[in-house]
Amino acid sequence: MTPLMPKHVVTYNGAVVNVYHADKGEGLPRHAHTYAHLTMCNAGSCVVRKEKGARVLTKNSMPLDLIGGEWHEIEALEHGTVFVNVFAEGKV
Repeated sequence: MTPLMPKHVVTYNGAVVNVYHADKGEGLPRHAHTYAHLTMCNAGSCVVRKEKGARVLTKNSMPLDLIGGEWHEIEALEHGTVFVNVFAEGKV
């Protein structure tokens, strides 16, 4: 997987919103952090792999809550994928 940097980073009222524009095979390699975060797919599709399985997200999927302290990774499955991570760093 090719690591990806956010296209947009917005901080609002204590929350951080990272917006990623990805092509197939790009994403966020396996990692973990102490805080939980929400991830959602707004265009295209991506797979979220985590300690307890994997799930494919599309624009029609409900946002997925990723638990703090659990490894996870997000990979775009097609060109033009847009996914968003929302978190409040330091909160569990």
